[in-house]
Order: sequence, then C-alpha cells, then structure tokens
Amino acid sequence: MGIIEETAATAETDFLLYTTTFCPYCVAAKRLLKDRGLTYQEINFDEDHSTRMAVVDATGHRTVPIIIDIRGEAPVYVGGFNETQSYLR
Repeated sequence: MGIIEETAATAETDFLLYTTTFCPYCVAAKRLLKDRGLTYQEINFDEDHSTRMAVVDATGHRTVPIIIDIRGEAPVYVGGFNETQSYLR
C-alpha cells in the first residue's frame, strides 16, 4: 500500500490536498472545495520532503496542490487546481 492509500484509509474527508504554505493555487483549491461543500485533509509538504517525494512518485505531479478524490473505494488522482475545477464541473 502506498502513501496515498495509507493516508486515504484513515481520512474522514472527501479529498486529500497536498500543499505548501506559500502557494496561491493551494489557497484557491481549498476555497473551491469549501465552496462546493466538500471536505479535505490538508497535508503540507513544507517540512516533510520524504512524503512529498513519495506522492510525486505515485502521481507524477511535481507541483502543488496535488489533489486526490477519496470518496470512492479507491483514491483517484485528480491533479492540480485547474484539473480539479474541471473535475468538479
């Protein structure tokens, strides 16, 4: 089981949101999810380089935010902010 699946297994939210502190797209993604009435667990990469590398390896996505839909039986990698906007339409 990978890092995303491990985190998703214990999360009680709709999405996992991997972020950094000074990221305007992360702020926008949090606002988007909140405005849609969706919950998320935020995991900040600032102090955890090993988690960041594991998530990048799992998704192939090197920029933040990295957004995972965990509402179904298996986590679904959505992408970043722009992809999430399209995904939620």
